[in-house]
Amino acid sequence: MILNVVLLIAVGVLYVLHFSKSESVSDENIQNVVQTATAGMPQIAYVNTDSLQSNYEFFKDKAAELEAKRSKLEAEFNNRARGLQNEVNNLQSNAQNMTMAQAQAAQENLMKKEQSLMQYQQSLQQQLMRDESLVTNELYEKVSGFLRDYGKKNNYQLVLTYTKGSGVWYAHDSLNITEQVIDGLNEAYKKPAEGDKPDSTKSK
Repeated sequence: MILNVVLLIAVGVLYVLHFSKSESVSDENIQNVVQTATAGMPQIAYVNTDSLQSNYEFFKDKAAELEAKRSKLEAEFNNRARGLQNEVNNLQSNAQNMTMAQAQAAQENLMKKEQSLMQYQQSLQQQLMRDESLVTNELYEKVSGFLRDYGKKNNYQLVLTYTKGSGVWYAHDSLNITEQVIDGLNEAYKKPAEGDKPDSTKSK
């Protein structure tokens, strides 16, 4: 489609150059041909995903919450792991004072605790993955919802996401709407919080 549009523009320019009655063709005539040929092309823009995540207050807040929760769960796991290690050390220290049956029972008990600890670690990892997935989905819904409205207001037919390693090698800066999108998202994110504040003008 893009190739066809380029060919159409080229043909239009050649038409003006060849059939114009004036000896010289002005830049204005050529510009008019280009504008006419590109009038039906879709309006395209892009958003830099890395910049969006770095500057969108919602994502920064959620990332901080996830990091705090991750640190808390890791601390809980490490406490349990240290407790189990202390039991292992005690068994090794007191094994000589125990009968074989007692030592075997203690060892089996520690193995069960170790298996329980590993299951606990897996449950923590799954919990963090679920939380991250919820944040990712909420981020997508907020950004896509905002861009639907923004695209309609600004007559964009297509808004692309750009990040390092994506399929886009180059895009002109005029197509970059990242800053405007970030400002709009942050403004919308602050509104609910401001609405929750108590109204000091109301009588108690």
